[in-house]
Amino acid sequence: MNKSLIIRGKLVAGYRVASQPSKEYPYGTIERQKPFFKKLGLNLDEMQNGTLNISISPNIFEIVNPEYKFEDVEWTDLHPPETFSFSKCTIKFKGKNYNGWVYYPHPETKKRHFQDQSKIEVLAEPIPDIKYDDEVEIILNADSVSIK
Repeated sequence: MNKSLIIRGKLVAGYRVASQPSKEYPYGTIERQKPFFKKLGLNLDEMQNGTLNISISPNIFEIVNPEYKFEDVEWTDLHPPETFSFSKCTIKFKGKNYNGWVYYPHPETKKRHFQDQSKIEVLAEPIPDIKYDDEVEIILNADSVSIK
């Protein structure tokens, strides 16, 4: 990363479709999407099959210059293609650093599960003992993500 931006946040519940089958998807969405991203050049094999939803409220974030942007990804036949952006990040939890990626399904192409701009979704390597309401620090690439 070039310039870093550090912000504190709290782990909150998401829609619970990324990590496991749900009433809307017969599979976890991240596990299903990973091969598509890998084929496009981003290997996420070391990341958990799920997202960390980190509230940075009252702040909001914006992806301004993603490290990867994949447009019109046809990863499911349950809805139209979606666009995804990614920015490398680090999650700091209990004094340890864990690699991750800000995962941003573009709302203009995402038909389900609107995400509040005060929540950052992160794909991260396994983080032992992390749970809802835990506080973390996110170290972001300031060239890629802005916080307001």
